[in-house]
Amino acid sequence: MYIRPEDTENGLEKLRIALGEADAVIIGAGAGLSTAAGYTYSGDRFDKYFSDFVREYNINDMYSGGFYPFPDMETYWSWWSRHIWVNRYVPIPNDTYETLYDLVKDKDYFVITTNVDHCFQRSGFDKKRLFYTQGDYGLLQSSNPHGASAHKTYDNEDICREMLLAQGFEIGSDNELIVPEGADIKMRIPSELIPRCPDDGELMTTNLRADDRFVEDEGWHVAAERYEEFLRRHEGVKTLLLEAAVGYNTPGIIKYPFWRMTYEWSDATYACLNMGEAYAPDEIKFKSICINGDLKEILEEL
Repeated sequence: MYIRPEDTENGLEKLRIALGEADAVIIGAGAGLSTAAGYTYSGDRFDKYFSDFVREYNINDMYSGGFYPFPDMETYWSWWSRHIWVNRYVPIPNDTYETLYDLVKDKDYFVITTNVDHCFQRSGFDKKRLFYTQGDYGLLQSSNPHGASAHKTYDNEDICREMLLAQGFEIGSDNELIVPEGADIKMRIPSELIPRCPDDGELMTTNLRADDRFVEDEGWHVAAERYEEFLRRHEGVKTLLLEAAVGYNTPGIIKYPFWRMTYEWSDATYACLNMGEAYAPDEIKFKSICINGDLKEILEEL
């Protein structure tokens, strides 16, 4: 069944058949899916909201900016309130996620993803069929989780909105972030808006997996259990393991487990959709469909 990555047309037909015949679909989604949906971290979208940070700190994209050692918490949260808002609360730039949902909505499906932008749930996917392994842009946690805060996360929409308005942005009715004409956008928030944990008094930080302080809250553990239960129930059924734009930053979360399940499950098919990295190991090539190309276009063709 292995399709050479360059043989896109044949691969699409094989994937249509596999999707139609599957009793269950497990989607493993990486950062490339959100990129296909328009969540680019550089270029015009970045320049629109962060041009002042480019001039002041020579930061050239949102990803690297997330690791920048800002001089104070007022500047840190000026950056992060923008970063969170444009990647979590503004309208999703295009319908790629909705296209994927239309393909699987009538199937018995589950999603595991390293993405933290909440696009699956905002595009119609059942939240009880989602496992966000690496956190959520919409949540904060204590920077030193302990005691009452040890296993808790906190919604951040309201505080991020306050921070953005204090910087001089406007927010549309659809949560679009607006740079008013002639506005003098501030690069620091008022000190009183710096968020502190209501349970332990520590400074808050993003709920993104960066080190051993990452909080896996109750919702995270419930989702993990649901995913494991889904795998247990479907090991013996005709299953499509649909890997969507997963790279090699954290292959142990999605890619390697998908390879293992394809090898061990008697009726599993592995589909790898990726731009430039569509690949399956020799041991599972006969059960694999690899399509090299633009993910948005692939999904639309399906």
